Amino acid sequence: MAIAAIGQICSTASIKGNLEQCVKLVASAARGQAKVLFLPEASDYIAPDGQTSLQLAEPQSTSPFVKGLQEAAREHNVAIHVGIHHREEGQDQSKRILNRALYITANGDINDATTYDKLHVFDYGGLKESATVQPGTSLTAPFDSPIGRIGSLICFDLRFPEAGLALAQPGPHSAWKNKPAQIITYPSAFTLRTGAAHWETLLQARAIETQSYVIAAAQVGRHNEKRASWGQSIVADPWGNVVLKLKGVKEGEPQGTAEDGAEGGIGFVDIDLAHLEKVRREMPLQRRIDVYPEL
Repeated sequence: MAIAAIGQICSTASIKGNLEQCVKLVASAARGQAKVLFLPEASDYIAPDGQTSLQLAEPQSTSPFVKGLQEAAREHNVAIHVGIHHREEGQDQSKRILNRALYITANGDINDATTYDKLHVFDYGGLKESATVQPGTSLTAPFDSPIGRIGSLICFDLRFPEAGLALAQPGPHSAWKNKPAQIITYPSAFTLRTGAAHWETLLQARAIETQSYVIAAAQVGRHNEKRASWGQSIVADPWGNVVLKLKGVKEGEPQGTAEDGAEGGIGFVDIDLAHLEKVRREMPLQRRIDVYPEL
């Protein structure tokens, strides 16, 4: 078994402040002997409006937030999976950006083959992600890490089971049919309403149907006057058991005030791949792709 750490923050429009929160969690992950630290969606910033978000976005290659995490990974010998915003090199600030998940190795390196851009953008209520975020165009093949093969997805992707199934239960024509994901990630920033209603249920469902570990590092608390996040970062095992859950927002407070210890919270979990293989072996999922489409 290998140890994974799950960190929880409350990002604001201060990239410097958000980096400081994350670097502290990297150090905590190292003290807990974790091999990989998982951080939430939009760890680099959550802006008060779309225009500010477009102005704050930078190419990942020059982003001080990304560079700071690369340095922290090297210093503490911990790999990092993190959600950021990415602007293409030379792109005008009026153009839509990408909501991206990065994997930084313990050596501080980033391989483009492990980078994933969010497929499903979130347009709900007063939030219209599609106004500033360009949807990704493809899944990223599962990649090896010290705790197992990771398949990256982001937040709203959680509501589309096909994506997780394609990563962890690939069909015979999949490019990764012999190396399916063992861990599905959903770095997230769920709203208070959707978090209360669906967060834990959806994560357990994705774990059960993919027979994978599901790791969902979450934003928590009030980011600005317009936005707050549910928190309760979760790890579910391949049988659907919730094996780790961090704190969330205070019950009965509509403003989304975080519980004491929720912001900057960290949890640790053993990733037991023998348990995963046992689940998949004892309950084989034999898909009828002669009847319905292959994923």
